Amino acid sequence: MIQEMNNKVAPIDSVHHQAWKPEQRAPRRRSIIREFALNTSTHGLPGIARSESKHNCLFWAVSFFIFLGIMTFFITQSIRDYFSYPTQTTLSYVVERSQAFPAVTFCNYMPARYDYLIMDAINYTNSLGITNTSDTTTFTISQAIAIREFLRYKLDANQSITEYFFSIDSMLISCTYNNQQCTSSDFITFLSSHYGSCYTFNAKLKNTSRTGIRYTSDNGGVGQLKLRLYAHSHLYVPYIIEEVSAGMVIMIHDNTQFPQIDVSGMNLAPGFKHQLNYRKKANYFLSAPYTDCTDKIPLAMKAMFDRYEGAYYAYSQTACFTLCVQAYIYQECGCVSPVEWSARSVVVPDTNRIVLASLCATENPCYTEASIRLSNSTDLWNQFCSDCTQECTKIEYLVTPSLSKAPSTYFAYITKAFVEASSVPLPTNWSKNWMTEVEENFISVEIMCGSIQVENYTQEASLNAADVLSNVGGLSGLWIGVSFLSIMEFVEMLYRLLRRQYQIFRYGA
Repeated sequence: MIQEMNNKVAPIDSVHHQAWKPEQRAPRRRSIIREFALNTSTHGLPGIARSESKHNCLFWAVSFFIFLGIMTFFITQSIRDYFSYPTQTTLSYVVERSQAFPAVTFCNYMPARYDYLIMDAINYTNSLGITNTSDTTTFTISQAIAIREFLRYKLDANQSITEYFFSIDSMLISCTYNNQQCTSSDFITFLSSHYGSCYTFNAKLKNTSRTGIRYTSDNGGVGQLKLRLYAHSHLYVPYIIEEVSAGMVIMIHDNTQFPQIDVSGMNLAPGFKHQLNYRKKANYFLSAPYTDCTDKIPLAMKAMFDRYEGAYYAYSQTACFTLCVQAYIYQECGCVSPVEWSARSVVVPDTNRIVLASLCATENPCYTEASIRLSNSTDLWNQFCSDCTQECTKIEYLVTPSLSKAPSTYFAYITKAFVEASSVPLPTNWSKNWMTEVEENFISVEIMCGSIQVENYTQEASLNAADVLSNVGGLSGLWIGVSFLSIMEFVEMLYRLLRRQYQIFRYGA
């Protein structure tokens, strides 16, 4: 019987060694997830995976999702804060021993000379039947009003009116910069709607063989411009400037700034030496998306700038406002405001075509009403002037004025010689009253750099991409302990789940 049993049992050596290897089964998806939850560095998940009771599991699950929600809220806030593009402004003082000397623009307070204007104006008013005279010594208020219409007529006919303005040679007695003599050729002409021909020293030029702008350290100096001027008030047109009897207007501005001297100019009274000490202030704004600032020159502004003699002017928000108001007036009235006759360039709506618009008649109320309507309507303003945003870089010169009585007796004689040598007609009784005339027309102005410290206001982003990433990392680590390696653990789990799903789909196991 034993023999029979032996015959039925196979020898151990005859069993193949593969039969003794345990069968390897692919891990189930639940096992993959549980293994990830037990081993991940993310807080809360290991507590859920190893819980031995429902209460313990529920405690960890509720805790995990509460803190996950809090973390998500703060991370969302951090990202929203970034996309609101917050900024901060830093103030710094930089010592610039040698800095660009600013541009200086001056004008006679009266735009036109009576002796140049009166005969042509009378001929015009006579032709219209407004007057019937050839008398150039008598001048009435009605003639003053007619002169504005005469100048508008000349401009609409594309005729020059600059011959009626005061020339720089008739006003500039002397000029020195850092003790070096300068002349009228060192100035360029700028046309102001309010003051006629104005003259700018040290403007940045384009397409010129002249050397660049002057610096405060030129010729071993400290940045000092001295101008001695003469107003010729006996040639002022009556009733035009009302209460002012004589004077000049001056503006200290950046070398590329369009000089809106009627807005930012300073009045200089005759009979004084004016000391203007300046210090430089620079403002730097961030471009989009942080602010809506721009340096791009619109088409109409470029056309206006091209009319000036070689000056390199940068974008000006103030000039943009003037042009957008003129564009609206042109749409409503078919003409533009004669008050701003130097800003006649208008872009035809829905085109890139520039027209040199005609000026509205002085008595036409349309341009005044349209201007008021535009100013009072936010919708209209946004439609016509939305592109007039602030400049991205704005240089300002803060001026401290002082004055003293002038001229001295010595310089009164020098001024007398200048007036008598000029081509300007002398006032009545000049030989007897020349000292009084000089005192009522002489203006001396000295512009000097008052500080080599430049005040810089720089706008900076409060949050950048690195700050947001740091905030997200800090918040995720604080609330649920997530790091980049935790994310890689989650990626590994997803990969294993996808691979398992692929095996089931392909092999059915």
